Amino acid sequence: MTGRRDVDEELRARLHEAAGAHRPDRTRILARVERGMAGGDRPVHHRTTRPPLPGWARVAGATAAVAGVLAVGGYAVASAVQDDAPGRRSVATSPAPGTAPGSKAPDAPAPSRPPASSRPPASAVADGPLWSDGSVDPHSHEFWAQSNVTLRTAEPLTALTVELRVAQTGGVASTGAWRSLPEDDFDFAVGERDGFLVYRWTLKEGRTVPAGEWMFAGQYDHDRGGRDAQADRYTATAAAGPGGFSVRGDFAPRDGGS
Repeated sequence: MTGRRDVDEELRARLHEAAGAHRPDRTRILARVERGMAGGDRPVHHRTTRPPLPGWARVAGATAAVAGVLAVGGYAVASAVQDDAPGRRSVATSPAPGTAPGSKAPDAPAPSRPPASSRPPASAVADGPLWSDGSVDPHSHEFWAQSNVTLRTAEPLTALTVELRVAQTGGVASTGAWRSLPEDDFDFAVGERDGFLVYRWTLKEGRTVPAGEWMFAGQYDHDRGGRDAQADRYTATAAAGPGGFSVRGDFAPRDGGS
């Protein structure tokens, strides 16, 4: 690349030098003009259609022609020098793979959203408008205890059965039961079955449990010492309008429902 550049620069320098050194031979040019003027005495054809030009016009025309020749020669030299100058280089870029020249590359696909998680199944302690909780009453002591079943309903109930099952851990015997709803609205039964002391409250036909929070409690004696209620259970089935609901749970401590 360096050698070619040096040759180009030398050529341009010589062309500039030749153009500057060129001197037209004015004597020979004037002699040709005079000869042309002297030839004015020659017969000219078609005089009737084209009158001869005066001598001064022929001189002016010849002078202009000479000037044109000189100008063309100078332009040719300048063009040779200018054309040889290095021009701007352009860099061609290749389209992205899979994209036609001149077309816009496709947009990157939007990240797909993860599928919405399905609603977790309702806890067994709640169903529809009905919520429940089981707990051992804090007033229980080493010989006696009370197990509480709390129900909360957002709608009036037209049917309700609550069953409390206290595991026979030794000396367990019923000492009574109560509920926060009217006694006359329920049929009540208590007895032992399959290793449990079972309390059952059943809403009488035609009666209604209003919306609100209600408690059902079973009381019993047991052997001396702290009693383990881990195996105790409760269930409740209810109806509100055409719908039926069912809840169940144990007596482990938990937060209140919403």
